[in-house]
Amino acid sequence: MTGATGNVGTSVVSALEAEPAVTSIVGVARRRPDWQTVKTEWRAADVRSDDLHPIFSGADAVIHLAWLFQPTHDPVVTWKANVTGSIRVFRAAAEAHVPALVHASSVGAYSPGPKDHPVDEGWPTHGWPNAAYSREKAYVERVLDVFERDHPGIRVVRMRPGFIFKRESATQQRRLFGGPFVPQRLVRPGLIPFVPDIPGLRLQALHSDDAGQAYRLAVTRPVSGAFNLAADPVLDPAVLAEALGARRVPVPPWLVRSAIAAGWHMRLVPSSPGLVEMALRIPVMDVTRAWDELGWRPRRTGIDAVRELIEGVHEGAGMATPPLASVARPWNRIRELAGGVGGRP
Repeated sequence: MTGATGNVGTSVVSALEAEPAVTSIVGVARRRPDWQTVKTEWRAADVRSDDLHPIFSGADAVIHLAWLFQPTHDPVVTWKANVTGSIRVFRAAAEAHVPALVHASSVGAYSPGPKDHPVDEGWPTHGWPNAAYSREKAYVERVLDVFERDHPGIRVVRMRPGFIFKRESATQQRRLFGGPFVPQRLVRPGLIPFVPDIPGLRLQALHSDDAGQAYRLAVTRPVSGAFNLAADPVLDPAVLAEALGARRVPVPPWLVRSAIAAGWHMRLVPSSPGLVEMALRIPVMDVTRAWDELGWRPRRTGIDAVRELIEGVHEGAGMATPPLASVARPWNRIRELAGGVGGRP
């Protein structure tokens, strides 16, 4: 499993550790974690440059989760890691004759779509061109189209989840999307003053542990193709405001985009304005196929996942892996600033 030490990766490891049919796990990451589990052997490797064939040799399945969100100001770096790295993973899996490949795609791979009714896995996956994340996810979908054509004997699964949260990922996600100026201690239900009521703000989320269970099922069951993953309810401003004890304040999309763009260009926030545009354009997903064919049922709601994230940010929660490590101490915030907001790979 590549990207095994991140938000989703650690939950997938935990799900596979509890699966009797899984006897061993090889976790691949650029930096070895302090976190230890019973079945998992850690291997340090970079999908951009290291020889992956020896690592994949003898595996029954490869789960590809590795993905860089930063540096947001240098899309060439993320392209090399996310697109070129994915191509190298797929090629190595084929060369090692791995029977199954499970790839972490995303709702961000979808073309703009409806917010008033859900779309299934047949919706076009051309992404939103202004967001590097979306462009890269969509391009890798095209790479997988060719891979499936050229390697019909390999079972390929594409996971397309909504936004994935858990308490232990809060510090990482605050760093990746909020930046060092987020007032950590003020981020908690009851203290968040308002939710921006933006037209088109209708998103889906799920808990990382539920995502982990979906990947476990994709490995252990003879399924293939794409699966949308999300938990109820759809998160719109009204639902979020009620859950957080906040009021709704109407805000036009152009104002949000302009504010994010200004902060991003001034290197005050790590998230690019393209991500905001993407979030307002991605469709609402139908998860019927995951329920019927994968046998997947989320145990937590999307609101549960959001609440865990917020509580985790407030507490400075993390985990004993390099991507999820807590950086609650003030000097760690200074390190974030010194490295350039949005610039840490």
